[in-house]
Amino acid sequence: IIDRIELTPLFVPFKEIARKAMGESEGGIGMVHPSDEPWFGGEFVIIKLISNEQNTGLGESSIWLPESGITPLQVIDVIKKALGKYLIGENPFNIEKINKKMDDNVARNEQAKGALDMACYDLMGKIAGLPACYFMGGRNIDEIPLAALIPLGSPMLMRGLVRSYYKKGFRSFRLKLGESIKSDFEICQKIRKSLGDDIRLRVDYNQAYSPSEAIKAIKAIEPFGIDFAEQPVRSDDYLGMAYVQERVDTPLMNHEGFFSLRDFITLVELKAVRVLGIQSDRPAGVTKCLQAINYAKCRGLEVMIHKEPLGIASAMLIHIHAAKCHSIDFATELFGQEMMEDDLLVKPLDYSGGTAKVPNGAGWGVDLSEKALEKYATSPTITIK
Repeated sequence: IIDRIELTPLFVPFKEIARKAMGESEGGIGMVHPSDEPWFGGEFVIIKLISNEQNTGLGESSIWLPESGITPLQVIDVIKKALGKYLIGENPFNIEKINKKMDDNVARNEQAKGALDMACYDLMGKIAGLPACYFMGGRNIDEIPLAALIPLGSPMLMRGLVRSYYKKGFRSFRLKLGESIKSDFEICQKIRKSLGDDIRLRVDYNQAYSPSEAIKAIKAIEPFGIDFAEQPVRSDDYLGMAYVQERVDTPLMNHEGFFSLRDFITLVELKAVRVLGIQSDRPAGVTKCLQAINYAKCRGLEVMIHKEPLGIASAMLIHIHAAKCHSIDFATELFGQEMMEDDLLVKPLDYSGGTAKVPNGAGWGVDLSEKALEKYATSPTITIK
Protein backbone atom coordinates (compact mmCIF):
# COMPACT_ATOMS: atom_id res chain seq x y z
CA ILE A 1 0.00 0.00 0.00
CA ILE A 2 1.32 3.48 -0.88
CA ASP A 3 1.89 5.31 2.40
CA ARG A 4 3.39 8.63 1.29
CA ILE A 5 4.71 10.60 -1.70
CA GLU A 6 7.89 12.69 -1.75
CA LEU A 7 8.38 15.34 -4.46
CA THR A 8 11.64 17.18 -5.18
CA PRO A 9 12.13 19.84 -7.89
CA LEU A 10 15.56 19.93 -9.55
CA PHE A 11 17.70 21.82 -12.00
CA VAL A 12 20.55 19.84 -13.58
CA PRO A 13 22.93 21.82 -15.84
CA PHE A 14 24.07 20.58 -19.22
CA LYS A 15 27.61 19.27 -19.50
CA GLU A 16 30.09 21.83 -20.83
CA ILE A 17 30.63 19.81 -24.01
CA ALA A 18 26.87 19.75 -24.66
CA ARG A 19 26.55 23.51 -24.08
CA LYS A 20 29.41 24.13 -26.49
CA ALA A 21 27.93 21.93 -29.22
CA MET A 22 24.46 23.46 -28.80
CA GLY A 23 25.94 26.95 -28.87
CA GLU A 24 27.05 26.47 -32.46
CA SER A 25 23.48 27.00 -33.69
CA GLU A 26 22.07 30.46 -34.38
CA GLY A 27 19.78 30.48 -31.33
CA GLY A 28 22.35 28.83 -29.08
CA ILE A 29 20.16 25.84 -28.16
CA GLY A 30 21.25 23.34 -30.80
CA MET A 31 18.06 23.56 -32.84
CA VAL A 32 15.68 25.89 -34.64
CA HIS A 33 12.89 26.64 -32.15
CA PRO A 34 10.52 29.63 -31.82
CA SER A 35 11.26 29.99 -28.09
CA ASP A 36 13.40 32.82 -26.67
CA GLU A 37 13.75 31.04 -23.32
CA PRO A 38 17.40 30.40 -22.31
CA TRP A 39 18.29 26.73 -22.04
CA PHE A 40 21.26 25.88 -19.83
CA GLY A 41 20.04 22.62 -18.34
CA GLY A 42 17.02 20.53 -17.47
CA GLU A 43 14.27 21.07 -14.90
CA PHE A 44 12.86 17.94 -13.30
CA VAL A 45 10.66 16.62 -10.52
CA ILE A 46 11.77 13.41 -8.79
CA ILE A 47 8.94 11.39 -7.26
CA LYS A 48 9.18 8.75 -4.57
CA LEU A 49 6.22 6.52 -3.75
CA ILE A 50 6.94 4.90 -0.39
CA SER A 51 4.94 1.88 0.71
CA ASN A 52 3.88 0.86 4.21
CA GLU A 53 6.63 -1.79 3.98
CA GLN A 54 9.20 0.93 3.10
CA ASN A 55 9.67 -0.07 -0.53
CA THR A 56 10.26 2.95 -2.76
CA GLY A 57 9.11 3.49 -6.34
CA LEU A 58 10.89 6.18 -8.36
CA GLY A 59 9.42 8.47 -11.00
CA GLU A 60 10.80 11.41 -12.97
CA SER A 61 9.14 14.30 -14.77
CA SER A 62 11.18 16.49 -17.12
CA ILE A 63 10.00 20.04 -17.78
CA TRP A 64 10.78 22.57 -20.49
CA LEU A 65 8.33 25.47 -20.35
CA PRO A 66 8.16 26.17 -24.13
CA GLU A 67 6.88 22.61 -24.59
CA SER A 68 5.34 21.57 -21.29
CA GLY A 69 3.51 24.80 -20.48
CA ILE A 70 4.05 24.11 -16.77
CA THR A 71 6.87 24.46 -14.25
CA PRO A 72 8.23 21.88 -11.77
CA LEU A 73 6.42 23.62 -8.92
CA GLN A 74 3.14 23.40 -10.84
CA VAL A 75 3.68 19.65 -11.29
CA ILE A 76 4.24 19.36 -7.55
CA ASP A 77 1.22 21.56 -6.80
CA VAL A 78 -1.23 19.47 -8.84
CA ILE A 79 0.04 16.28 -7.20
CA LYS A 80 -0.18 17.84 -3.74
CA LYS A 81 -3.65 19.35 -4.21
CA ALA A 82 -5.30 16.75 -6.41
CA LEU A 83 -3.54 13.71 -7.86
CA GLY A 84 -1.79 12.46 -4.74
CA LYS A 85 -5.03 11.46 -3.00
CA TYR A 86 -5.66 8.81 -5.66
CA LEU A 87 -2.41 7.03 -4.77
CA ILE A 88 -2.20 7.37 -0.98
CA GLY A 89 -3.65 4.21 0.58
CA GLU A 90 -3.84 2.50 -2.82
CA ASN A 91 -2.13 -0.66 -4.04
CA PRO A 92 0.29 0.26 -6.89
CA PHE A 93 -0.73 -2.91 -8.74
CA ASN A 94 -4.19 -1.34 -9.21
CA ILE A 95 -2.65 0.82 -11.90
CA GLU A 96 -5.73 0.96 -14.15
CA LYS A 97 -7.83 2.21 -11.24
CA ILE A 98 -5.20 4.82 -10.34
CA ASN A 99 -5.03 6.11 -13.91
CA LYS A 100 -8.82 6.27 -14.25
CA LYS A 101 -9.14 8.23 -11.01
CA MET A 102 -6.43 10.68 -12.10
CA ASP A 103 -7.98 11.15 -15.56
CA ASP A 104 -11.54 11.48 -14.28
CA ASN A 105 -10.65 14.15 -11.75
CA VAL A 106 -7.80 16.17 -13.30
CA ALA A 107 -7.64 17.26 -16.93
CA ARG A 108 -4.39 16.89 -18.91
CA ASN A 109 -1.29 17.24 -16.65
CA GLU A 110 0.34 14.32 -18.48
CA GLN A 111 3.74 15.05 -16.96
CA ALA A 112 2.52 14.80 -13.38
CA LYS A 113 0.37 11.74 -14.10
CA GLY A 114 3.13 10.10 -16.12
CA ALA A 115 5.71 10.43 -13.35
CA LEU A 116 3.29 8.96 -10.79
CA ASP A 117 2.42 6.08 -13.12
CA MET A 118 6.13 5.48 -13.71
CA ALA A 119 6.82 5.33 -9.98
CA CYS A 120 4.02 2.76 -9.55
CA TYR A 121 5.76 0.35 -11.93
CA ASP A 122 9.06 0.71 -10.07
CA LEU A 123 7.23 0.09 -6.80
CA MET A 124 5.50 -3.01 -8.25
CA GLY A 125 8.90 -4.37 -9.20
CA LYS A 126 10.38 -3.61 -5.79
CA ILE A 127 7.48 -5.36 -4.03
CA ALA A 128 7.58 -8.41 -6.31
CA GLY A 129 11.38 -8.53 -6.57
CA LEU A 130 11.19 -8.44 -10.39
CA PRO A 131 12.44 -6.08 -13.12
CA ALA A 132 9.67 -3.70 -14.19
CA CYS A 133 9.71 -4.97 -17.79
CA TYR A 134 8.00 -8.16 -16.57
CA PHE A 135 4.88 -6.05 -15.94
CA MET A 136 5.00 -4.73 -19.53
CA GLY A 137 5.52 -7.87 -21.58
CA GLY A 138 8.72 -9.45 -20.35
CA ARG A 139 12.48 -9.12 -20.70
CA ASN A 140 12.69 -10.09 -24.36
CA ILE A 141 16.19 -8.72 -25.00
CA ASP A 142 19.14 -7.90 -22.74
CA GLU A 143 20.35 -4.77 -24.52
CA ILE A 144 18.81 -2.18 -26.81
CA PRO A 145 20.30 -0.30 -29.79
CA LEU A 146 20.75 3.45 -29.36
CA ALA A 147 20.59 6.47 -31.66
CA ALA A 148 22.75 9.59 -31.24
CA LEU A 149 21.40 13.16 -31.21
CA ILE A 150 23.33 15.60 -33.41
CA PRO A 151 22.63 19.28 -32.55
CA LEU A 152 22.21 21.87 -35.29
CA GLY A 153 25.46 23.43 -36.48
CA SER A 154 27.52 23.78 -39.61
CA PRO A 155 27.50 20.81 -42.02
CA MET A 156 31.18 20.17 -41.19
CA LEU A 157 30.56 20.18 -37.43
CA MET A 158 27.55 17.89 -37.68
CA ARG A 159 29.41 15.47 -39.93
CA GLY A 160 32.26 15.42 -37.41
CA LEU A 161 29.89 14.62 -34.55
CA VAL A 162 28.28 11.79 -36.55
CA ARG A 163 31.72 10.33 -37.28
CA SER A 164 32.65 10.58 -33.60
CA TYR A 165 29.55 8.69 -32.46
CA TYR A 166 29.93 6.21 -35.33
CA LYS A 167 33.34 5.27 -33.89
CA LYS A 168 31.63 4.67 -30.53
CA GLY A 169 29.29 2.12 -32.11
CA PHE A 170 26.23 4.21 -33.03
CA ARG A 171 24.57 3.50 -36.37
CA SER A 172 21.42 5.66 -36.08
CA PHE A 173 21.45 9.46 -35.86
CA ARG A 174 18.88 12.21 -35.31
CA LEU A 175 19.92 15.35 -37.16
CA LYS A 176 18.59 18.71 -36.01
CA LEU A 177 17.64 20.67 -39.13
CA GLY A 178 15.52 23.67 -40.11
CA GLU A 179 17.88 26.63 -40.57
CA SER A 180 17.17 26.63 -44.31
CA ILE A 181 16.28 24.11 -47.01
CA LYS A 182 19.73 24.63 -48.53
CA SER A 183 21.60 23.94 -45.29
CA ASP A 184 19.36 20.93 -44.55
CA PHE A 185 20.35 19.49 -47.93
CA GLU A 186 24.07 20.15 -47.38
CA ILE A 187 24.04 18.55 -43.93
CA CYS A 188 22.33 15.35 -45.09
CA GLN A 189 24.42 15.17 -48.25
CA LYS A 190 27.75 15.50 -46.40
CA ILE A 191 26.82 12.95 -43.73
CA ARG A 192 25.43 10.37 -46.16
CA LYS A 193 28.40 10.81 -48.51
CA SER A 194 30.85 10.47 -45.61
CA LEU A 195 29.43 7.29 -44.05
CA GLY A 196 27.38 5.78 -46.86
CA ASP A 197 24.49 3.40 -46.36
CA ASP A 198 25.91 1.93 -43.14
CA ILE A 199 23.98 4.46 -41.06
CA ARG A 200 20.32 5.37 -40.55
CA LEU A 201 19.20 8.99 -40.46
CA ARG A 202 16.16 10.66 -38.90
CA VAL A 203 15.64 14.42 -38.88
CA ASP A 204 14.02 16.88 -36.48
CA TYR A 205 12.84 20.31 -37.61
CA ASN A 206 11.48 21.57 -34.27
CA GLN A 207 8.57 23.41 -35.95
CA ALA A 208 10.89 25.31 -38.33
CA TYR A 209 8.70 25.46 -41.43
CA SER A 210 5.28 26.33 -42.75
CA PRO A 211 3.46 23.35 -44.32
CA SER A 212 4.39 24.41 -47.87
CA GLU A 213 8.03 24.97 -46.89
CA ALA A 214 8.11 21.64 -45.04
CA ILE A 215 7.07 19.77 -48.17
CA LYS A 216 9.96 21.33 -50.11
CA ALA A 217 12.42 20.72 -47.26
CA ILE A 218 11.52 17.05 -46.83
CA LYS A 219 11.44 16.33 -50.56
CA ALA A 220 14.91 17.90 -50.88
CA ILE A 221 16.49 15.38 -48.49
CA GLU A 222 14.47 12.27 -49.39
CA PRO A 223 17.21 11.04 -51.79
CA PHE A 224 19.46 10.58 -48.73
CA GLY A 225 17.22 7.91 -47.18
CA ILE A 226 15.47 9.48 -44.17
CA ASP A 227 13.70 7.11 -41.76
CA PHE A 228 11.26 9.80 -40.60
CA ALA A 229 10.93 13.57 -40.13
CA GLU A 230 10.00 14.97 -36.73
CA GLN A 231 7.77 18.01 -36.18
CA PRO A 232 8.31 19.98 -39.40
CA VAL A 233 5.48 22.46 -38.63
CA ARG A 234 4.07 24.20 -35.56
CA SER A 235 3.13 21.90 -32.70
CA ASP A 236 -0.56 22.89 -32.74
CA ASP A 237 -0.95 22.62 -36.52
CA TYR A 238 -2.38 19.10 -36.81
CA LEU A 239 -4.01 19.91 -40.15
CA GLY A 240 -0.69 21.26 -41.41
CA MET A 241 0.99 17.99 -40.43
CA ALA A 242 -1.68 16.07 -42.34
CA TYR A 243 -1.22 18.34 -45.36
CA VAL A 244 2.53 17.64 -45.38
CA GLN A 245 2.23 13.89 -44.74
CA GLU A 246 -0.12 13.48 -47.69
CA ARG A 247 2.45 15.07 -50.01
CA VAL A 248 5.77 13.49 -48.96
CA ASP A 249 7.01 9.90 -48.94
CA THR A 250 8.96 10.25 -45.68
CA PRO A 251 6.93 9.28 -42.57
CA LEU A 252 6.25 12.13 -40.14
CA MET A 253 6.42 12.04 -36.35
CA ASN A 254 4.83 14.56 -33.99
CA HIS A 255 6.72 15.51 -30.83
CA GLU A 256 5.98 19.00 -29.49
CA GLY A 257 2.26 18.65 -30.25
CA PHE A 258 1.76 15.22 -28.66
CA PHE A 259 1.15 14.73 -24.95
CA SER A 260 -1.97 12.63 -24.43
CA LEU A 261 -3.11 9.33 -25.91
CA ARG A 262 -6.03 11.24 -27.42
CA ASP A 263 -3.59 13.63 -29.13
CA PHE A 264 -1.90 10.68 -30.81
CA ILE A 265 -5.16 9.04 -31.87
CA THR A 266 -6.30 12.34 -33.40
CA LEU A 267 -3.03 12.68 -35.34
CA VAL A 268 -3.34 9.11 -36.63
CA GLU A 269 -6.97 9.50 -37.68
CA LEU A 270 -6.09 12.74 -39.49
CA LYS A 271 -3.35 10.77 -41.29
CA ALA A 272 -0.88 13.36 -40.01
CA VAL A 273 1.78 10.89 -38.78
CA ARG A 274 3.13 7.47 -39.64
CA VAL A 275 5.52 7.12 -36.69
CA LEU A 276 4.75 7.12 -32.94
CA GLY A 277 7.42 8.74 -30.78
CA ILE A 278 7.22 7.49 -27.19
CA GLN A 279 8.62 9.39 -24.21
CA SER A 280 8.38 8.83 -20.46
CA ASP A 281 5.67 11.52 -20.20
CA ARG A 282 4.14 11.18 -23.68
CA PRO A 283 1.54 9.86 -23.32
CA ALA A 284 1.66 10.07 -19.51
CA GLY A 285 3.68 7.16 -18.19
CA VAL A 286 4.07 3.43 -18.75
CA THR A 287 0.40 2.43 -18.87
CA LYS A 288 -0.54 4.82 -21.66
CA CYS A 289 2.76 4.26 -23.48
CA LEU A 290 1.87 0.58 -23.77
CA GLN A 291 -1.64 1.47 -24.97
CA ALA A 292 -0.20 3.86 -27.57
CA ILE A 293 2.28 1.26 -28.85
CA ASN A 294 -0.44 -1.36 -29.21
CA TYR A 295 -2.73 1.11 -30.98
CA ALA A 296 0.06 2.20 -33.33
CA LYS A 297 0.88 -1.36 -34.35
CA CYS A 298 -2.81 -2.17 -34.91
CA ARG A 299 -2.97 0.84 -37.23
CA GLY A 300 0.17 -0.17 -39.11
CA LEU A 301 2.41 2.61 -37.78
CA GLU A 302 6.07 2.40 -36.83
CA VAL A 303 7.22 3.09 -33.26
CA MET A 304 10.31 4.65 -31.72
CA ILE A 305 11.43 5.81 -28.27
CA HIS A 306 13.28 9.09 -27.65
CA LYS A 307 14.10 11.30 -24.67
CA GLU A 308 16.99 13.16 -23.00
CA PRO A 309 16.14 12.38 -19.36
CA LEU A 310 17.96 11.60 -16.14
CA GLY A 311 18.69 8.04 -15.08
CA ILE A 312 15.26 7.07 -13.72
CA ALA A 313 13.31 7.85 -16.90
CA SER A 314 16.15 6.42 -19.02
CA ALA A 315 15.82 3.13 -17.13
CA MET A 316 12.04 3.18 -17.64
CA LEU A 317 12.40 3.62 -21.40
CA ILE A 318 15.00 0.86 -21.62
CA HIS A 319 12.55 -1.47 -19.87
CA ILE A 320 9.76 -0.50 -22.29
CA HIS A 321 12.01 -1.23 -25.28
CA ALA A 322 13.02 -4.58 -23.77
CA ALA A 323 9.39 -5.53 -23.19
CA LYS A 324 8.02 -4.25 -26.52
CA CYS A 325 11.08 -4.85 -28.72
CA HIS A 326 9.02 -6.67 -31.35
CA SER A 327 6.95 -3.50 -31.77
CA ILE A 328 9.86 -1.00 -31.76
CA ASP A 329 11.07 -0.25 -35.28
CA PHE A 330 14.05 2.03 -34.68
CA ALA A 331 17.02 2.47 -32.35
CA THR A 332 16.04 4.20 -29.12
CA GLU A 333 17.40 7.67 -28.50
CA LEU A 334 18.46 8.23 -24.88
CA PHE A 335 20.86 11.14 -24.66
CA GLY A 336 20.52 12.44 -21.13
CA GLN A 337 23.75 10.68 -20.17
CA GLU A 338 25.54 12.68 -22.89
CA MET A 339 23.88 16.02 -22.13
CA MET A 340 23.26 16.23 -18.38
CA GLU A 341 25.89 16.94 -15.73
CA ASP A 342 24.54 14.13 -13.53
CA ASP A 343 22.06 11.24 -13.94
CA LEU A 344 21.21 11.17 -10.20
CA LEU A 345 21.96 7.45 -9.96
CA VAL A 346 24.25 5.74 -7.46
CA LYS A 347 25.55 3.55 -10.28
CA PRO A 348 25.10 4.70 -13.89
CA LEU A 349 23.28 2.65 -16.48
CA ASP A 350 25.46 0.48 -18.71
CA TYR A 351 25.96 2.26 -22.05
CA SER A 352 28.58 0.88 -24.43
CA GLY A 353 29.10 0.30 -28.13
CA GLY A 354 25.98 2.21 -29.12
CA THR A 355 23.75 0.07 -26.90
CA ALA A 356 22.20 0.18 -23.42
CA LYS A 357 22.00 -2.88 -21.18
CA VAL A 358 18.67 -3.66 -19.52
CA PRO A 359 19.15 -3.27 -15.72
CA ASN A 360 18.91 -6.51 -13.73
CA GLY A 361 17.54 -5.34 -10.39
CA ALA A 362 13.99 -5.08 -9.11
CA GLY A 363 11.81 -2.34 -10.60
CA TRP A 364 13.88 -0.03 -12.77
CA GLY A 365 17.00 -1.67 -11.36
CA VAL A 366 18.54 1.67 -10.38
CA ASP A 367 19.15 3.47 -7.09
CA LEU A 368 18.70 7.21 -6.58
CA SER A 369 21.69 9.15 -5.26
CA GLU A 370 20.42 11.08 -2.25
CA LYS A 371 23.58 13.19 -2.37
CA ALA A 372 22.87 14.25 -5.96
CA LEU A 373 19.19 14.84 -5.15
CA GLU A 374 20.20 17.26 -2.40
CA LYS A 375 22.82 18.95 -4.62
CA TYR A 376 20.49 19.75 -7.52
CA ALA A 377 17.26 20.43 -5.57
CA THR A 378 15.86 23.92 -6.17
CA SER A 379 13.58 23.86 -3.11
CA PRO A 380 12.88 21.48 -0.21
CA THR A 381 11.23 18.10 -0.71
CA ILE A 382 7.44 18.10 -0.29
CA THR A 383 5.90 15.11 1.52
CA ILE A 384 2.28 14.06 1.02
CA LYS A 385 0.65 11.58 3.41
